[in-house]
Amino acid sequence: MAEHRIYGVPFASIHPHYVTKVERKGRTVAELHEVLTWLTGYDEAGIAETLADERSLRDFFDRAPAMHPAASQITGVICGVRVEEIEDPLMQRIRWMDKLVDELAKGKAMEKVLRQVAA
Repeated sequence: MAEHRIYGVPFASIHPHYVTKVERKGRTVAELHEVLTWLTGYDEAGIAETLADERSLRDFFDRAPAMHPAASQITGVICGVRVEEIEDPLMQRIRWMDKLVDELAKGKAMEKVLRQVAA
């Protein structure tokens, strides 16, 4: 079976769309990168490197320093599909990222986006 074409799309081609989406809703690139860091473990330099070398989404996630252990708490619908029901691990990670960006753009508090429990 052929691999889904989204896996070969460079992260660098998706990032500007994320930036536009969050900025249009009054959020910042720093907040976007905080979300990406939380999910993947990339720091600011790592994100810059992924943008510069135009790595595919497959490589972006394969080379992620550390997927957050609470990422499995990301639930909801993206593109008409419940993210917690996606069976392909790579597709699920991509949709988790989409879901977090959507939540950020919709104005959710950062603590909720990052699945932090109030003390």
